[in-house]
Amino acid sequence: MTTSRFAALLLLFIATACGTIATPIAPSQAADNPTVAKLEALGGFPCENSTFTCVTLTVPLDHSNVADERTLDVTFAVLPATGERKGMFVTATGGPGSSGIASADSYTAAFDPAIPEHFDIVFFDQRGAYQSGNLQCPVAAATYYATDGRAITAEQEAALLVTARTFAEDCVAEMDVDVSTLPFYGTAQAVEDLELFRQAIGDEQFWLYGESYGTQYAQTYAAAHPDRLAGLILDGTVDLTQSGVEYYRDQATAFSDVLIATLEDCAHQIACAETVANGDLRSIYDRLYTEAEDAPLSLDFPLGSGQQVARTLTLADLETAAAGYLYSTGSRQLFQRAIAAVGQNNRVPLARVLYNTQGADADTLQVAVDPTYSDALFFAVECNDYNWQVGSAEASAEAYLRAGDALDETLPYFSSLFYGDLPCVYWPAQAPAERPAPLTAEDYPVLVLNATMDPATPAAGGRRVFERLADGYLIEMEGGPHIIYGRGDACVDDPVTAFLVDGAVPTERITLCEGVVADAFIPPAPPDAAAFADPLDAMNAVYDEINNLPEYYYWDYATLTVVGCDSGGTLAFASASGGHQFRLSSCAFSEGWVMTGSGIVDDETGSFTLDLMITGYADGHLIYTIDAEGNISLAGEYKGQPV
Repeated sequence: MTTSRFAALLLLFIATACGTIATPIAPSQAADNPTVAKLEALGGFPCENSTFTCVTLTVPLDHSNVADERTLDVTFAVLPATGERKGMFVTATGGPGSSGIASADSYTAAFDPAIPEHFDIVFFDQRGAYQSGNLQCPVAAATYYATDGRAITAEQEAALLVTARTFAEDCVAEMDVDVSTLPFYGTAQAVEDLELFRQAIGDEQFWLYGESYGTQYAQTYAAAHPDRLAGLILDGTVDLTQSGVEYYRDQATAFSDVLIATLEDCAHQIACAETVANGDLRSIYDRLYTEAEDAPLSLDFPLGSGQQVARTLTLADLETAAAGYLYSTGSRQLFQRAIAAVGQNNRVPLARVLYNTQGADADTLQVAVDPTYSDALFFAVECNDYNWQVGSAEASAEAYLRAGDALDETLPYFSSLFYGDLPCVYWPAQAPAERPAPLTAEDYPVLVLNATMDPATPAAGGRRVFERLADGYLIEMEGGPHIIYGRGDACVDDPVTAFLVDGAVPTERITLCEGVVADAFIPPAPPDAAAFADPLDAMNAVYDEINNLPEYYYWDYATLTVVGCDSGGTLAFASASGGHQFRLSSCAFSEGWVMTGSGIVDDETGSFTLDLMITGYADGHLIYTIDAEGNISLAGEYKGQPV
């Protein structure tokens, strides 16, 4: 279970962290793998833009009722082992509502090469997700997430109830689904689809990895089919013994704690403390929050056309931006930069963070439909797994609101996140929620992975799950992101590889890994170029600005993208042969440092070059280069003098 308002962005962060497209397997390498023939017999076909082979199974809508002849199609993606096959390694991704298949290649690229060598790698779109039904209600979701989620006053409570009811009704109508099928999208039904796939492949046992909501899925499968698992890995672990009220109280508290830690981390980073007076980033945020409570925040936002347009940011926008950027250490650094820029009277970076969180086009503010994530399925699953209905809709809503009163009174930030599942009290056709038995895993080992700064699945839940295990091992990162496997940290990744490939468990029951609250702080460019010590200082700041633009930081490395620069002009980036290129047109991130020219990044070496004409306080022509070893050079002329 993640928080519904920010699950889609979380998936973007995870996919970005996990790497690039996996190397295709050579047919000769996989020819002896029996899975290849089985996939062919099952009607396997190439997954779109992927090295995986897809298989679609027709499964019962209701696995518990043989008399119900209705069916669904569920699609699985398989990358056969390239060497001596040990079995299947299956990944259940987060959400609920994510497409596992869309992440398959990027996730696999982050695995140690020994894993795809010895395992068939399996991902899937669970029933209702992307290639397995693609339930969608993007219009209803965009409207819902833009509203104020607070329930502190009676007026706010009344408005929140209207919003929740409207979303539930509009989402169901928009996804155009037979309402009678909605009780069958819960996790208990979905795991039986995986069991049918296991039977189709013919393996007696397999290894299962779940992340975030995927740990909810994995534990539910383990409760139903404990004899089918050879090993289990839970990353960003949900404690299924908690009620919805208990879980969301812990989660809202964790988001508040992580925000405070992210803001206060500024004082512990020299670069941030030098940028922000006394490193007091929290005071800037609190002033912004108070101002937004009184009236929307105003700013002039630069468009990709080079023009500026008047925009506003509401309090709900501020909380959306903050919460959306708390999932990873990289995104926390970007949020720190945005708040530091506010301290320099520049709200544009904060608006960029918001639009990126929303998945909105910064120029038009239109939210693009992402078929690889479904808010509709999020609620279709949540409202079955966690039954919030305790009677009539009105009684259920009242009980939900009263359960959040203590948080509204005491939590510094994000008490609104507690109400993320409020639409469930109005959601139609819920099935009775039968919680799976607590995981003890008597017959196979379990790795539990968590970070202490995980806002979405608080680490305390993972510890409780670990403590109940007969043969469990906890790997906990101090600080760190939501989801810690596959991010390149050997303290986490090496034990997982040894667990899968060698069948080895950690030597200690508890492994503690070092982590950070946020990546090293990179100061925003000063408002005025007069603050630059010299041209090299200015160009270093330009490099930092480009690389920390949310639009570029989370770019897909394919789509031509044009953004407005903070102080005027435009920056475009697009793919190019062997890398990607930039085009700057009167672009300025600081007043008085106006740039026109081009740049290139070589993907093979990582070298970066900008060739720019400079105008403003003075004219110049500068060529700025960072080579493959990270050495920086600057050549050209500025103010009529050679550089």
